[in-house]
Amino acid sequence: MAESRNSKYIVTELKTPDFPAEFVARYNEFAKRILWMDSNVVEGAFQMNCSWYLRPSRHATESHTHDTDEILGFFGSDPEDPYTLHGEVEFWIEDEKFMITRTSMIFIPAGLRHCPLILHRVDKPIFHFSTVTDKTYKVNRVE
Repeated sequence: MAESRNSKYIVTELKTPDFPAEFVARYNEFAKRILWMDSNVVEGAFQMNCSWYLRPSRHATESHTHDTDEILGFFGSDPEDPYTLHGEVEFWIEDEKFMITRTSMIFIPAGLRHCPLILHRVDKPIFHFSTVTDKTYKVNRVE
């Protein structure tokens, strides 16, 4: 894309934080990260991640909170049947387990404990996004 006054707001290449190599290798076993945005990529932006989930995995197994709100999305990839996830995601909010089999968005208010997130089945790729209304992705581990 040609440089212009506002081209800095358009992200077309993956630029992630310096995640540990082990984390990246593990993530790549079950998912393909597409794009990442935060204030380190575009000054002033809040954090958002977009990925394809491709295989079952025990992802984000530790319960945690954030200081700001978060929205998670899980979208089926069949345009003829967009509300069927074609997979099964186990997701916990506090002490309540949810089995997600339909295209869904989840709102997680600041401070609400959530996860683990477990991909039990992935019959077709699942488009996943997470967005946190902070400038970078920060996690508060729950003991």
